[in-house]
Amino acid sequence: MKKMGMLPKLLIGAVAGILVGLLINNLTKEGSNTIISSMMSFIAGVIGTYTTLFGSFLKFIVPLIILGLIIPGIADLGKKAGKMLTFTTVLSYLSSIIAGFSAYIIGTIIIPIILKGIKLPSSIEESTKKSIFDTFIPLDLGQIMGAMTAIALAFLIGLGLAYLKEENLKKVTMEFKEIVEKTLVKFVIPFIPFHIAGLFAKLAGEGKIVPVIKMFSLLFLLIIIVQILCILAQYVVACIYGKKPYFKSIKNMLPAYLTAVGTQSSAATIPVTLVSTEKNGISEDVKDFVIPLCANIHLSGDTITLVLGAMGIMYVTGSPIIQPIIGMQYILLLGVTMVAAPGIPGGGVVTALGLLQSLLRMDPSQQALMIALHFSQDSFGTATNVTGDGALAIIVDERAKKINMR
Repeated sequence: MKKMGMLPKLLIGAVAGILVGLLINNLTKEGSNTIISSMMSFIAGVIGTYTTLFGSFLKFIVPLIILGLIIPGIADLGKKAGKMLTFTTVLSYLSSIIAGFSAYIIGTIIIPIILKGIKLPSSIEESTKKSIFDTFIPLDLGQIMGAMTAIALAFLIGLGLAYLKEENLKKVTMEFKEIVEKTLVKFVIPFIPFHIAGLFAKLAGEGKIVPVIKMFSLLFLLIIIVQILCILAQYVVACIYGKKPYFKSIKNMLPAYLTAVGTQSSAATIPVTLVSTEKNGISEDVKDFVIPLCANIHLSGDTITLVLGAMGIMYVTGSPIIQPIIGMQYILLLGVTMVAAPGIPGGGVVTALGLLQSLLRMDPSQQALMIALHFSQDSFGTATNVTGDGALAIIVDERAKKINMR
């Protein structure tokens, strides 16, 4: 299991959860054997307890994730101020938010059409409140601060550290970042498949699994189509600006795309991405700078998933439609939080949980569905990020030739 990727674990968890939920549903019906029914009720209670406790822990850790990842990220960028860094960072941010706004416009038109008739309770937690899936331990850890407060504080401290150039304080924030990343790697990411299994068990036990599967299938397909369109658009702009052959440039990046689908990691794909960008005629100093940097800060694929996924889940659960002003705030802040996202499978959605809570008012069950969708689509999102890095490298290389950015 240790060598198994996150996607297979997630699929196994979802399938196991559905089977257990269906079993509980059938064996706890009126007229069932009393002993077996009691055992199934106990198992349902254990599942409810786990999902409640893990959901509470996720809610508690969100502000710490924001502080731990954004503060050192902003402080580090500020200290490395340079023309090429500034240009590449701004370009990466613009690419991500343009992808987000494009996804929002497409989602506003397409989602009501493809998800028409698919409905879930506005809160799965509420729909199962008085059921056998009740938790044995009604614990709510709460938060040390709201997500938006954490984002504002992270910006204030990060910019302050960049201005003061205080190495001791910077070291403290880097060590705190390590603690947060270790917590994510050891105690959050590995247990998410079990959390998803619990959620799907609840859905199956309540007879609501069919609409969820329909929603996931349609959203998955829509997200991949929009991500491919994003790549094609990025290379139209890059190849026109950089005077490169369009189809050849995309063809040269295919090995990087396919590698990223397998690794689910932009960082792990860097060696292949470097070779692919070299074939596109990018100068050595530019590719060696841009590709490792963009592997950490350019997440247009994740942004598309987090925008369309949120819109789809909120639509089927009957939540208010994301209004343009809220959508704009969400996408602009999402671009910033994606810069801070750790380079691990699912890092993007874990980092974005604060925005899902504070801006979009998603409840824990909606967030769990969002996590499941993002993890299932993470391979293709990462591949979109990596392939887009090649397009940004073309633009930066052409810009570097025109002015001295080195």
